[in-house]
Amino acid sequence: MTGTNPMKRRSFLAGTAGLAATGALAACGSSGSGGGGGGGEDASQGGNTVTVWHYFAEDNQVALMDQYKEMFEAENEGATVENVFVPYDQLNSKVVNAAGSQTGPDVVVFNGAEAAVLALGGGLKAIDEEWAAFEDAGQFPDSVQHTIDGTLYAVQGYVNLLGLWCNVDRLDELGLEPPTTIDELEAAMAAAQESGLAGITVSGLPQSQGEWQAYPWLSSQGFTYESPDEQALTDGFAMVHDWVEKGYLSREATTWDQTVPFQQFLAGQSLFAANGNWQIALAESDATFEYTVVPLPVGGAGQVYLGGEGQAVGAFSQNPELAWQYLASTFYSSEGQLAAVENVGYIPAREDANQDPAVADNALLTPFSETVAERGATYPSAAIPPEAVADVQTTVGQAWSSALGGQQDPEAASQTVMQLLESLSA
Repeated sequence: MTGTNPMKRRSFLAGTAGLAATGALAACGSSGSGGGGGGGEDASQGGNTVTVWHYFAEDNQVALMDQYKEMFEAENEGATVENVFVPYDQLNSKVVNAAGSQTGPDVVVFNGAEAAVLALGGGLKAIDEEWAAFEDAGQFPDSVQHTIDGTLYAVQGYVNLLGLWCNVDRLDELGLEPPTTIDELEAAMAAAQESGLAGITVSGLPQSQGEWQAYPWLSSQGFTYESPDEQALTDGFAMVHDWVEKGYLSREATTWDQTVPFQQFLAGQSLFAANGNWQIALAESDATFEYTVVPLPVGGAGQVYLGGEGQAVGAFSQNPELAWQYLASTFYSSEGQLAAVENVGYIPAREDANQDPAVADNALLTPFSETVAERGATYPSAAIPPEAVADVQTTVGQAWSSALGGQQDPEAASQTVMQLLESLSA
């Protein structure tokens, strides 16, 4: 499809709920690895306990949740926070299924892009009244507030986005500088490949995480959801398919979440990694070479999603007031957001926290902050009906994966996506 037809609303609730029920959705613009044990079943416990369901598995993310627990319990005598890990690919289905029996957590920390899945599945409490009374609400941009059908259900305390991580030691050996254009990126990857080094790592999983990683490259060729163009989409798929054919990118990317390819970058196996700001702490602890981050070189048209976790009060929380108080004093407070910078490298959503020297003077965070201002795209696109977000993410992720893996040629992958987008505008 070419042209400028905006997508119109169409009911995809049945299909979306089905995906949630099977736990088919996976990480997208989030830092959850989906691994690790646990998978607690605890629901809201009443009393002075705030039960928080999350999918954080990395040590630095767990440390942040522990710090929030300590902060809240110290400020609220007698209150207890119970952090409950739920694997990423099970979180949505657990929340929706719990809502079906009128149970569930007090607080949910989830992939913000999937707010519609949880809200329309009955798992989240509307927070319009709490937000209207929150004295710091003006610090937050509209782009981090998740409103479904005119009702606010969740807000993000921070944003996550992709940048281009560069192995400076290997760039120096090749006599190259970090790329600022796609042509420079491809020239550097070619030089890396000739030296026996992989060019780049990305996630090519056939689901929402793949769509998250695909969008900057697809939009670099002119594709947008607001005005979807089949040729631009085909060009985007073809560009990255060509990287695989030339050996710049491993075909195994189709099996990688966002954790595996960064581990390969840290192991010195690739010149570049398209990955997120949440990897800063891991890079500082594990990298044995000099590295830097630059904005993704996606040309004049390219856009980078502003993702991250959304935080919400559970629809059947037994302590909704205490749950909101927890969010206001941790994820949504300036102190809490700076703790997220220190522990994980998240970009604060609050304007005042973003101006803090911990952010403004951090050389690794600066490229991400610049991208937010110059290339940041609302995630998910407002052009996609809330009920259809999961369907679109899954379909684009599958097409992205198939184009990388060679199961479909770029033209066929593009046609698959366009058929869905056309159905939304019918």
